[in-house]
Amino acid sequence: MSNTLFKIAIIFVCWGIVSAIKITSYVAKRGHKVSILFLRIMIYKYIHQYTEITKQETGKIGPWFYHYVISMNLTLIFIIIGIILWY
Repeated sequence: MSNTLFKIAIIFVCWGIVSAIKITSYVAKRGHKVSILFLRIMIYKYIHQYTEITKQETGKIGPWFYHYVISMNLTLIFIIIGIILWY
């Protein structure tokens, strides 16, 4: 059972990676510098820039922000449940 939960968590991690890539792509297209080398460290800065840019353009926060937040939270939940069921 816990192996299945860990596999589901990996799927959510992949979903988070895709949304992070889409966010950085969006920010880069809007003229901000994006460092691929330090992406893991700078992703929070890019997410903040993404929310500001989309809020200015449309008045709402863009959908990729929610994709990233939801996927990372679900990953955390499934890993915690998997660890609890492991023991």
